[in-house]
Amino acid sequence: MKPSPPPDYLAGYPEELVAPVRRLIAEQRLGDVLRRKYPAAHEVRTDRALYDYVQDLRGQYLRNGAQVSKVAFDSKMHVLRNALGTHTTIARVQGGKLKAKREICVASVFREMPPEFLRMIVVHELAHLKESGHDRHFYQLCRHMEPAYHQLEFDVRVYLSHLAAGGAALWAPEERDQGGNPTASMGESCGTFARQ
Repeated sequence: MKPSPPPDYLAGYPEELVAPVRRLIAEQRLGDVLRRKYPAAHEVRTDRALYDYVQDLRGQYLRNGAQVSKVAFDSKMHVLRNALGTHTTIARVQGGKLKAKREICVASVFREMPPEFLRMIVVHELAHLKESGHDRHFYQLCRHMEPAYHQLEFDVRVYLSHLAAGGAALWAPEERDQGGNPTASMGESCGTFARQ
């Protein structure tokens, strides 16, 4: 059985945007270009920190939007669902009433990315609290929360193409021993945090 090719994260983009990316991948220079444009990773590493980050953005832009009861990084999302983030509504019966809870999961690949990339995926999932589809209103809301939304989405896809081509993770934090020397890369864990 022939292995399936890596996903084409840049499918649908015009050739004049994709060709330079392919050239940089072939020349093994794409990582350097991305590191110059986005030099540092964000500090949101835990589900609790991600929850607080999402709530801050929601409070800033969607005060009247639905509450989010759970936010988590998900280490299996990208592989299993071919998605980078999800938003779900869970309906539960409590007493005689039907209560809906909103949840947002973000692929754990975003744990080790620049703050701009994390903001892009969180803005995308928050926009789904008001707009279910990917239509004009949805993208207007995304641009309201993050004016550079479309450029950031393209750059995330460029980075994912870099990874799919065998490129190294660019913003992976290093663990350090007691002497401050780098050790092996941090392991990935997926927990959940739910606010009751």
